[in-house]
Amino acid sequence: MDLRKLKTLIDLVAESGVSELEVTEGEDKVRIVKNPAPIAAPLQQVYAAAPAAAPAAPAAAAAPAAEAAPAEPTGHAVKSPMVGTFYRSPTPGADSFVKIGDTVKEGQTLCIIEAMKLLNEIESDKSGVVKEILCENGQGVEFGQALFIIG
Repeated sequence: MDLRKLKTLIDLVAESGVSELEVTEGEDKVRIVKNPAPIAAPLQQVYAAAPAAAPAAPAAAAAPAAEAAPAEPTGHAVKSPMVGTFYRSPTPGADSFVKIGDTVKEGQTLCIIEAMKLLNEIESDKSGVVKEILCENGQGVEFGQALFIIG
């Protein structure tokens, strides 16, 4: 596909109400997306270690850091199989699929993750009791991020 055709396609998408266009010509394939929706990524806190002033300072600085570290949740973590938006209930205003303290069976729906306008039910991969729900409703989640702790 030549550059003039590509420029014409880009201009057509920009000027029209079309948000996405995909064209295949022979073995060439072009996909043009106008204003893609931003993917909300969870904020991550980054801590920088303070420079050591004296040999005794690193040991003193390590003790408070160890106390400030959050305790690792105990139990089985159900992780997100995709990037998307986490929802606790099937529709806005409906009851949540599960709450802390609920007993769940393997295969039971725990939440929905919306990815690219598709709603994906996330099922428990283990039977047990929901100990923790690690995401807020409407929060963006990443692939492999822990969603629930089941004990």
